[in-house]
Amino acid sequence: MLAHSYLGVIAGLMLLLHGGSHSGGALTTALMLTFDLVILDVMLPGVDGISVAETIRVQQNPVPILILSARNSSADRVLGLKKGADDYLDKPFNLEELLLRVQKLIEKNERLQERNTITDKYVFGTNLIDFKAQEAFNKKNERFRLSKKETMLLKLLIENKNEVVKREKILQTVWGYQVYPNTRTIDNLILNFRKYFEDDSRNPRHFHSVRGVGYKYTE
Repeated sequence: MLAHSYLGVIAGLMLLLHGGSHSGGALTTALMLTFDLVILDVMLPGVDGISVAETIRVQQNPVPILILSARNSSADRVLGLKKGADDYLDKPFNLEELLLRVQKLIEKNERLQERNTITDKYVFGTNLIDFKAQEAFNKKNERFRLSKKETMLLKLLIENKNEVVKREKILQTVWGYQVYPNTRTIDNLILNFRKYFEDDSRNPRHFHSVRGVGYKYTE
């Protein structure tokens, strides 16, 4: 009901509804896809929701997490918050209160993301990227036309500067999780970036591959 009747109120998705009734499927969904919000019940079948929240945080996933629980002791609430939850709501709860908490968590996360959003033009070193025009200039003032995918990937990496962006997140953000390109496609785009912007493409300073995990941009 929450996911369908209140779409005009909340932008988030309930992991419990999306991932199914089994916590293993829910956890896989949370780690593979991007959500505005994750709602977990402590009494999930197979593994408790607090463990799922902890696993999500271990994977450095910043998605807001709200835990629902019939365990309403202060010790349980503290444990849930320590393990990565952003909020903890005791059962039984008022539906309007749940919706307000969901809305506040999503709005707070959106404000944090806006702080990290880069402008139409970005300069690093002697390089310039114009995301709107989909073009870039290097220190030799050479102009490169950027494809749409190159532009999207550059923006994603730069917005997550100094952090490893997982391959799965890149695939979903740039291509959409329903259409996965060949596994070498991202590697080839990274190689292009090194040719465009690096002084020595064999010893990159800005665009790094983290084997088995993803890619990272550094200044």
